[in-house]
Amino acid sequence: MARFVPPMTMMAFFRKSEGTWHTQRTVHHFDCTNDESGESNLMIQVFDSSDERIAEVCKQQGLDASRAAGAAKFGWQSALSDAPPSDKYAAFLIDIPDDSTGLTGRLFRDHGYVESIPVISRYSFSEDGLLTISTDYENSQGQERAWFVSDNFRVRVSTVRMMGGVNLMTYCSEFRCVSEQMLDEMVIHNAALSHA
Repeated sequence: MARFVPPMTMMAFFRKSEGTWHTQRTVHHFDCTNDESGESNLMIQVFDSSDERIAEVCKQQGLDASRAAGAAKFGWQSALSDAPPSDKYAAFLIDIPDDSTGLTGRLFRDHGYVESIPVISRYSFSEDGLLTISTDYENSQGQERAWFVSDNFRVRVSTVRMMGGVNLMTYCSEFRCVSEQMLDEMVIHNAALSHA
């Protein structure tokens, strides 16, 4: 069996994440009793650096589009919802790496998760493929760590720190939703292995 190799640049991380994921989320608030734990679907679409949407967003925010390596659009919906995903719950992220290694860089997000304003985050990859994203908002700081366990399973852990300390922690385990075509390919692949 081939050894799993984690993505080590943001665009590689985006590309490995492209598709639909089923998210199981556990949320712990330190300052209230609200429970936001639950299940949802996460849809990720990847865009090359030449895509006109990247140029449009960069122009709006005064960013140099020539430094963008690409982008991804993230959309969420309730796992039980039949309605199409709403742009209200979507985010467009542009990758601006620091150098050719792609191990560190900035992520421009058209609006943040914690506060609905455009934000720029810092990211870095460790030697084992652990992605750390740090974001300073106007009234808080957020940090998210994400990593792939396999091609079809990934984990995200995040904290939100207010001026009084950490007030929110989230753990998400995410399983890739496979299409009928992917299932057919997996059946053929496994059948070939059983006859090898």
